[in-house]
Amino acid sequence: MKDTKMTKQTLTLFFYAMSGLMLSATHAADIYVAPGGSDASGGTSDQPLASLAAAQKMARKAAGAEAVTVHVADGIYYLPETLVFAPQDSGTEINPVVYKAVNEGSAVLSGGSKLELNWQPYENGIFQAKTPAGLDVDQLFINGKNQRMARYPNFDASKKTEAYQGFAADAFSKERAANWADPTGGYIHAMHSKRWGGYHYLITGKDAKGEVTYEGGWQNNRQMGMHKDFRMVENVFEELDAPGEWFHNAKTSTLYYMPESGADLPNAAVEVVRLRHLIEFRGSESKPVKHITLQGFVVRHAARTFMDTREPMVRSDWAIYRGGAYFLTGTQHIQILDTEFDQVGGNAVFVNHYNRHTLVKGCHIHDAGASGVCFVGDPDAARDPLFEYREKNDLTKIDRTPGPKTDNYPSRSAVEDCLIHGIGRVERQPAGVMMDMASEITVRDCSVYDCARAGINIGDGAWGGHLIERCDVFDTVLETHDHGSFNSWGRDRFWHSDRGISQAEIDKDPKLPFLDAVKTTTIRDSRWRCDHGWDIDLDDGSSNYDIYNNLLLSGGLKFREGFRRRAWNNIAVNNTFHPHVWYANSNDEVYANIFMDTYKGVRTPTKTAFGKRIGGNLIFGGNLTKTSGWDEGSIVADPVFVGPANGDFRVKEGSPALKLGFKNFPMDQFGVKKPSLKAIARTPVIPTLEVASGGVGVASARTMTWLGATLSDLSGEEFSAFGVSKDEGGVAVMKVMKRSEAATAGLQKGDLIQGVNGHATVDVKQFNRVVRRADGTLKLKVVRNQQEIEVKVSR
Repeated sequence: MKDTKMTKQTLTLFFYAMSGLMLSATHAADIYVAPGGSDASGGTSDQPLASLAAAQKMARKAAGAEAVTVHVADGIYYLPETLVFAPQDSGTEINPVVYKAVNEGSAVLSGGSKLELNWQPYENGIFQAKTPAGLDVDQLFINGKNQRMARYPNFDASKKTEAYQGFAADAFSKERAANWADPTGGYIHAMHSKRWGGYHYLITGKDAKGEVTYEGGWQNNRQMGMHKDFRMVENVFEELDAPGEWFHNAKTSTLYYMPESGADLPNAAVEVVRLRHLIEFRGSESKPVKHITLQGFVVRHAARTFMDTREPMVRSDWAIYRGGAYFLTGTQHIQILDTEFDQVGGNAVFVNHYNRHTLVKGCHIHDAGASGVCFVGDPDAARDPLFEYREKNDLTKIDRTPGPKTDNYPSRSAVEDCLIHGIGRVERQPAGVMMDMASEITVRDCSVYDCARAGINIGDGAWGGHLIERCDVFDTVLETHDHGSFNSWGRDRFWHSDRGISQAEIDKDPKLPFLDAVKTTTIRDSRWRCDHGWDIDLDDGSSNYDIYNNLLLSGGLKFREGFRRRAWNNIAVNNTFHPHVWYANSNDEVYANIFMDTYKGVRTPTKTAFGKRIGGNLIFGGNLTKTSGWDEGSIVADPVFVGPANGDFRVKEGSPALKLGFKNFPMDQFGVKKPSLKAIARTPVIPTLEVASGGVGVASARTMTWLGATLSDLSGEEFSAFGVSKDEGGVAVMKVMKRSEAATAGLQKGDLIQGVNGHATVDVKQFNRVVRRADGTLKLKVVRNQQEIEVKVSR
């Protein structure tokens, strides 16, 4: 019949369609690589190449014109040098270039070398072996496990939350160093004096007095010196005294090692590290590297980079090293899939400057020396960038153009379905995922835990638009302090360390806080637990956030300064909301949440700084905050959880929380979904509910009146608002009467008194004792706006 016959036009279209399919099938290049292959071969399945570098040269001939797949067989590939992908290696959306392990997790890319050593006994259980001349040993792996440089004090794995898993105030004292013949080349690792990360130093020798000399300490953007106690030294021969420790004498080309009990050292695989970066993508915005996928590899033996972690980030506490085992700059549509980053010495993945549509998915990143995945833009893309905390702009003269100045930053990229843990094994200012001068980064379905500092960190408000969802983040801030499982800063163009200056300009132009935080960042449907800080910590000016459907298991929710933060439908188990030091007219909204204690405000609310709506919440085991219009519509009640002992904090039908607008959200969707990763991923410990009348086991702060000023102890995490460590403590000035002696002396509400005449005053009791014993003029050590000043009080 006529209507069932193909017309000539239809036949022609069909012919071209089939021709296209055949061409597509015909013009797909397959290249094969195997450890036993030869780079002189044709790269076929029966005559594979031996190296990825040879495969890259072959793939480049067809890249972009046809789809290319490089099949990498099982085995270890020791890269002689960093493999660099350039624009000419690019594929296209239709014809991508894929480098893929034949069997996921069985093709290993190594930035190291395997050593064949002849071990001989040395002394005290230590063995020695000659190494090739000129060998520089940064890390030593025995049977795939990273060993420890000889160190003092010794490593103790049971001290998980102790600095460096073992610290000593005398780590590099003159007395200790007297036992060292030549410590040159050793390292000092020390926590920041406030425990805001850490510092690292290279030992340069000893001076004529026997004191250790060293250089470094640039790894933190808040330069305040090393902690007096939390110190550790490594790579000193005389400290080799524990199983698993090693020392390499480059002058004599001798490796010393104390094996674990029962180790078969003569037959052990011994590997050392050479390369910092194993893979680099190097393009530019005008000529990007595009449409390349790396899939299924194991990445090992990337060098530590802590002595080059020295570039300060814009207005954050970070300094960074722009590099990682995988390094991307100037790319589009690069995918890193199903990859294990195993004990790399620095950052695992670093996405630098201009990058679009980077995808890191299905990866297992563990035991990294620094961060897991970093997205960091160019400071020159920011308008009026400042770096260190105390640097100041004249807010009357800044550029008022919203958004970035250039496109030289990462954007529209994602980290999805990844397992990230053991972050910060060397450096102490890392994160599982870190964003700074970046926009529209998605972190989704990730489990992040066992981190020295944050699980997820956003360094500034430039330029927002990030999405964090269905993540499981816990066991964070393990060795540091004053931080969160999620942490952010927002010291953007509007921000000034003197809030009064910022406030005056914002009153004139309410759009000022959103010049950099131009897009809203969303945190939702995730579970957080930080036992050493806050679960979600929006610090110093963090602005333009929506936070909802989050389960907070320990540290609660903190907002410091900032504008337009909205938090609703969250649950804070055994904790509450922490508003710290707000601006006036911040337009913050916190409603329809379940909290388990009275809000813990620090200098908030005040008559002028009280947000837009803080109310309509359910307070379980605490009291309402009846001031500045707060807690209108809030209630004190039992939310009636479904199964809190099993981590199910949904509320039952008839719960009073439902009447406030609270809505249940899933409790079984947190964290990694990939079956092989989910099978090995940990989950957080679910806390037992701690409900007590009037609070959650939190002692009330002591107060006293002195010279017309009301003084109070710090409680909970209040020390953070003053920029001091919990160990230092202090006495907070809560109120100063007009024309009082305290006012005449210059004390102000919001000051923190940490000392009197050289004597520490960590709390009201100690302050009272010191003052009663003092005579004459008192010299008070006062912290004001996170800066130490002296206030003299004549008596």
